[in-house]
Amino acid sequence: MLTSLTSLFWRPRWPARPVPVYLLFSGATALFSTLVFTLNLVYQATVVGLSPFQLVLVGTVLEATCFLFEVPTGIVADLYSRRLSIIIGFVLIGAGFLLEGSVPTFAAVLTTQVLWGIGYTFTSGATEAWITDEVGERQMAPIFLRATRAGLVGTVIGIVFSGSLGLIAIQLPIVLGGVGYLTLALVLLLVMPEWNFHRTPPGDRTTFQRMTATFRDGLALARSRVIVRTLLLVSLVIGLASEAFDRLWVVHLLDSFTFPEVFGTRNPVVLFALLALAGTLLSLGASAAIERVSPGTISHLHPTRLMAVLTSLQVAAIALFVLAGVSGTLWLAIGALWLKSICGTLSYPISAAWMNRNLEAGTRATVLSMGGQSNAIGQVVGGPALGWVGSAISVPAALIGSAIVLSPVAWLYATVASASDGEREELPGDEIAPAT
Repeated sequence: MLTSLTSLFWRPRWPARPVPVYLLFSGATALFSTLVFTLNLVYQATVVGLSPFQLVLVGTVLEATCFLFEVPTGIVADLYSRRLSIIIGFVLIGAGFLLEGSVPTFAAVLTTQVLWGIGYTFTSGATEAWITDEVGERQMAPIFLRATRAGLVGTVIGIVFSGSLGLIAIQLPIVLGGVGYLTLALVLLLVMPEWNFHRTPPGDRTTFQRMTATFRDGLALARSRVIVRTLLLVSLVIGLASEAFDRLWVVHLLDSFTFPEVFGTRNPVVLFALLALAGTLLSLGASAAIERVSPGTISHLHPTRLMAVLTSLQVAAIALFVLAGVSGTLWLAIGALWLKSICGTLSYPISAAWMNRNLEAGTRATVLSMGGQSNAIGQVVGGPALGWVGSAISVPAALIGSAIVLSPVAWLYATVASASDGEREELPGDEIAPAT
């Protein structure tokens, strides 16, 4: 019996084709995570009764966990099995959400962040690596597009179910999301194949030594080039500002507004479900709008100026969101939320394309890795500070603090533009087109 159970971890009992399995867990993870997160902050603020500082601390624990475990959990996927790493990740995520929904205490919520964070790092990168191993790099573009559509369908279904179940008991969708992840792990254990996995060669493995080398290379680049220094600073400042808003906007809505009657009820669960659905559709529309812009048009834009405008709009949206609470104008606050969401959605692909155009091929991965680490450090440092402001002074004060911290980013983008113009001349042989 034990031997049979152990063999399941390495060989599925009923192996299925890789692409349907990948589409299955792309849609299922979107469904289960949306079940959990649509009302998660409402649950933490109302049922668990977390203070603003505790709410932000929850996010800080998650970010710190992901930061610390990203590399060691990656070793499992590199050395032993992508499949095993993914299954372990889903088990930990499911157990965490099941705990959070079942035990409404601060300690349980914090424990959930650790389990979820570690579980996420087991799946981060392993899912893409697994499907690429199984079908080959040339087949991946259409598969990723199909997976994105499956994820969108799962998200929409998850929002509807989360709102409906939340009317019965607000913790119910969180518990069912956890059960869903555990069930998905069991299904993958039985059907997920792994035919083409090969252990990563020693020189290519993600190890602590490689992480140290990444830091060393990134710091050397920062010392030698103004553009790298500034990009890392932009990422750090965005991290410093983002955690407080991401965790406290729900509290501001709950504390500052009287919700209208929707579908015959004033239960805030309905409003937050509708906000999540509208936000998803708006983000999808914004992404589609960006995709319709031709590459030639984007190349003639000055990306840093555009990024500065989008950042300024996000700062204005946060300020408007807070001011709407003073006047009690709920729809103004919702409009500000949508404006911030759309600007954030537009910023990501433009920023990613701009950075890749302005980094040499040999150092691109190092700089982007350092940027992600800088953002995580910013969230770990800035989150608790602004969370304390939210508890000691007020939630609107913490949100305004987030806007103030974010505001220098527009000026930093202008600094990146001038640094780029000067430093691109020092890169002979680099075939990447400079920003215009």
